[in-house]
Amino acid sequence: MTAAQESPRPDPRADLNLGLIGAGPWGRNYIRTLQALGGVTLSRLASRNPESPTLAGPDCRISADWKEVMEAGDLDGVIIATPPALHAEMTLAAIEMNLPVLVEKPMTMSAGDADAVMEAARSKDSIVLVDHIHLYSAAWEALKREAQTLGPLRALAAVGGKWGMFRADTPVLWDWASHYVALGLDLTGRQPETTLAKRVEARDVEDSEGMKGGKGETLALELRFGDVAATIAVSNLYPEKKRLFTAAFEKGELIYDDTSEEKLRRKMEPDDPAVSVPLGDGAPLERVVLAFRDAILKKAPNMKDAVMGRDVVRVLAEMDRQLGQSIFRPD
Repeated sequence: MTAAQESPRPDPRADLNLGLIGAGPWGRNYIRTLQALGGVTLSRLASRNPESPTLAGPDCRISADWKEVMEAGDLDGVIIATPPALHAEMTLAAIEMNLPVLVEKPMTMSAGDADAVMEAARSKDSIVLVDHIHLYSAAWEALKREAQTLGPLRALAAVGGKWGMFRADTPVLWDWASHYVALGLDLTGRQPETTLAKRVEARDVEDSEGMKGGKGETLALELRFGDVAATIAVSNLYPEKKRLFTAAFEKGELIYDDTSEEKLRRKMEPDDPAVSVPLGDGAPLERVVLAFRDAILKKAPNMKDAVMGRDVVRVLAEMDRQLGQSIFRPD
C-alpha cells in the first residue's frame, strides 16, 4: 500500500489539501482560484517556473518533479494543468495512487490513451474530472435549462479562437475545438454519426509584439448528430478573441458569447432583439474546483466527466486523422 493510500480521508469541516502540476498560464489561473476559494488549500505545486514561490505563497511546498507531488501522501486530490501531451501519463499515475484527479482538457492526445484512462478509472473506482471549462459555466447551465422550453434542436454553430498561441505541442484542433465538441456532445447527449475536418488556412507566423511565432491555421469542422449539423470554425489567426456558440431550436435561438458581458441571450424570432438570460453565480473555474472538492468530500466517483473527456478525444482524433497532422501518433 502506498503512502497516498494510507493517508487519512478529508474531514468535510476542514480544507482539502490539493496539489497542482504546472504553473503555466492556466496553472496560474488555478493558483489564483484556489487562493480565493474557501474549503481548499494549495499545499503542493510541481513546477520549474522560477516565479513559483512568489505565485504559490510560503505555505505551498514546491517540487521540480511532478512525481514527488503525486507520491507525497498528504494530498486529497491533484490538479493537472500541463501541456496536453503529458495528461495521460500523469492522470494514470494519479489513478494508480488512488488520488482524485482534475485534468485540463483535452483529457489525452489520443483515443487509445483516453480509453486507457477510462479503463483505469473504472477499475479503481476513481474520481476523474476533466476541465471542459464551458460545461461548468453558469451560462451553459442556463442554456441547458432554457433549451428545455424551445422544442427540438435544429442546428449548432460555433466560432472560437484568437491571435496565438502558436503552440507546437497543441495544434488549434486540440486547443480550441475541444471546447465546442464538448458542448455539442453535451447538448445532444450523443456521439456524432459523422465528422468532417478541413484546413482552411495554414501559414507560418513571425514573432510580433513579443508573441513567439509558429504555425497558424484556421479549421472548418462539422459534426452530424442525426438531422442536426454542428459547424465549428476555430483559428489562432483571428485578430480578436472569439468564443461564440449558438444553438437553434424549433421555437428560438440561444446565443452563448463568452466574450460578452451578456454571456447568454435568447431570441424567439429572427427579427426579435436578443434578450439577456439571468445566470447563476460563480466564475467557471471556481465552479470546476468546487465540483472537484464536492466529489472528493462525497467520496462518490462519477464517470460522467471521464466519459465526456474520452468521447471528445475520440472525435478530435478522427478529425486529426482527416487533417493529416503527422505530429500525433495514430491509434
